[in-house]
Amino acid sequence: MLDRDVLLREIGLSPIWRSREATNAATVSQTCVPHAKVESPEPLNTTQEHAPETPLFVTSASPTTESSADRAARIATLSWEALTSDIAACRACKLCETRTHTVPGVGNTSPEWMVIGEGPGEQEDKRGEPFVGRAGQLLDQMLAAAGKSRKESTYITNVVKCRPPGNRDPQTDEISACAPYLERQIALAQPKLLLALGKFAGETLLSTDATVAAMRASPGERSGVPVVVTYHPAYLLRSPREKAEAWSDLVAAKRLSESEAD
Repeated sequence: MLDRDVLLREIGLSPIWRSREATNAATVSQTCVPHAKVESPEPLNTTQEHAPETPLFVTSASPTTESSADRAARIATLSWEALTSDIAACRACKLCETRTHTVPGVGNTSPEWMVIGEGPGEQEDKRGEPFVGRAGQLLDQMLAAAGKSRKESTYITNVVKCRPPGNRDPQTDEISACAPYLERQIALAQPKLLLALGKFAGETLLSTDATVAAMRASPGERSGVPVVVTYHPAYLLRSPREKAEAWSDLVAAKRLSESEAD
């Protein structure tokens, strides 16, 4: 039996996680962080003095002529490599028009845990990797506290693989367009547990419109894999007092995945 208080003290989670990086690294703020995103300045356009900003990466693929059923059936046969290429060329929804890079996922492709967030943010869109900003740093700390890591024991992805403009919520048609990719990732990865970060990931995996609190209280499953819903790291940065609750979710996830291994 895990002693919650002992574990909290050992990982510095009283009441929040603290970074174990070098002493000159920035610490996670214990105050609320504004939700507004700070957009970076427009890049210098060397081809036309007043040309509008365009994405750094635009696929040349034409909009798909496949039916939804045919597309899903085709995606369900793809390997990891082919899946990544298909995501990069996808034009199944309007997010393809504003993305810089697609963000398929990162980590171990045969993971113990598959961690699923909402969608890429500004930094993720620039780098093509999920959870690379402050929320990503906190996620790494959360995983380390549970004995997991980004590279060795987890695969990290999002419900949608392209950034919604302005970091808005993903829309229903965008989630539907990306659903076959997420299903194939789960089938290929065969994780012991799915960890859903936030409302949209929880709703997508559990096919519900329940609140995060309700989903946290009633873990379910997707394609036979246990699903644990917890708070999104970006929310925890704004509401640090909820970090203890998120830790309890990780403890539950750890127990579930260990029981799956027995």
